[in-house]
Amino acid sequence: MATNLIQILNKCASCKLIVINKYHSLSCNVIFIIIIFLRYITYRDRCTILEMSIFQPNVKDSVIKGYFLKDASKSSATERVLGELLRNDPVYVCSYLCGGEDRQWSQHLWSNTEDGWVEVLEKYCVVPAEKPVHHPSTLSIINYDVFYSFEDAYKVLQQCVDIIPESKAVLELVDQRLESKEKTDFPVIVIEGLDATGKTTLTESLTEALGATLLKSPPQCLSPWRARFDTEPPLIRRAFYALGNYLTAGQIGQEARQAPVIVDRYWHSTAAYAIATAVGGKLGNLPQAGSEVYGWPGDLLRPSLVLMLSLSSQERMRRLQVRGQDKTMEEEELEANHLFRQKVEEAYQRIEGPACITVDASPSPDQVLQQVLLLIREKCHL
Repeated sequence: MATNLIQILNKCASCKLIVINKYHSLSCNVIFIIIIFLRYITYRDRCTILEMSIFQPNVKDSVIKGYFLKDASKSSATERVLGELLRNDPVYVCSYLCGGEDRQWSQHLWSNTEDGWVEVLEKYCVVPAEKPVHHPSTLSIINYDVFYSFEDAYKVLQQCVDIIPESKAVLELVDQRLESKEKTDFPVIVIEGLDATGKTTLTESLTEALGATLLKSPPQCLSPWRARFDTEPPLIRRAFYALGNYLTAGQIGQEARQAPVIVDRYWHSTAAYAIATAVGGKLGNLPQAGSEVYGWPGDLLRPSLVLMLSLSSQERMRRLQVRGQDKTMEEEELEANHLFRQKVEEAYQRIEGPACITVDASPSPDQVLQQVLLLIREKCHL
C-alpha cells in the first residue's frame, strides 16, 4: 500500500523516527515522501518497524529503502539507539514532530556533533504530495532489475571481477558463446510457468513428439556459479542471469539449424520475477501494460512461440506436496506471499515481443500435450 506521509503521521500520536539505509541529502524545504508499506515487524512492546522507501516523484533512480519506526512509548531509548547507529554507520536519520497552532508536521534531520552527540541539523516542512505518475520502483527497473542488452549486463560483471573472482570465469565463458541469428531455420518454442505446473513433463513429451532438441535456461554451463551469484545484491544477480539468457540464445541458434527447439524457461521468467520483486506494494503498482519495461531485448534471439502453463494455486500446492522436493527461494516466496505470486503471473502476461499464450495445465499430462501440439501446429505450421 502506498500513501502520503502526512496521512500516516496523522494516525500517530508520538515522535516518529526514520532510518534510511544510506545518506540522502535534501536540497529543498518542501519534501515529497511516499511511505510504501511492505510488512509489519514487531520490534518490541509498543514499537513497530515498517519497511519504507523515500524518493523524488518521477525521478529515475531516486529510491532509497529504509525503515519507519512508530514508537508509542515515552522512553528515550529509541532515540539513544538511533543516535548510536548514526554515530557508527553511514545512515540518514530524522524525526517527525507536529507543532504550532496549525498542527504542521515537520521533519528534523539528525546529525553528529564534533563531541559525538546527536543534534537536529535541519528542519523541513512536510506537505501533501500528488500521487506520482509512476510507482517509484518502476523508474529503476531498466538495467538494474532487468537488462535489455548484452552489453549492459556484461559491464556489470566486468566491474565485479576484482571483488567476485567467479565473475572472470563467467565472462570467459560468455566470450566464447555461440552467435545466434535473428531468425532460426526451425521453430523455437518456450515453455514458461511457475514451479509444479508441469513444465518438465511437457517439455520432455514435446521433445519426443516433435523430434526436437530440449534446452533449459539458465544453461547447465552456469551451474558451478549459480549458488555464488544467488547470494549477491540484485544488480549483480540479475546481470548474471541475463547473461545466461544470451548463452541459451547461442545454443538455440545452433540447435535450431537442424530441428525444432523446446526451451524450458527463457527471458520471460527472468524479467517477470525481477519486475515482481522490484515493485513494492499492490498489484496495481506494476508498470502499466505497454510499458517499455515489458519490451523484449533488441539483441536477444526471439522465440517463435511462448506458452505459459497455468494452474490454480491450490492445485499447484498439491502437486508441490506430492513432489516432495526441497523448495527453491522463489517457490518459498510464491507460497508465502500471494501478492507476489499475482505480480509474477501478471508480469508474465504483460511481456511483449512475443507475448505468452496461456495454457490450462490442470488436465492430465497427455491432454495438456495434445492441446499444446495443436497450438504449435497452428502457430508454427509444424
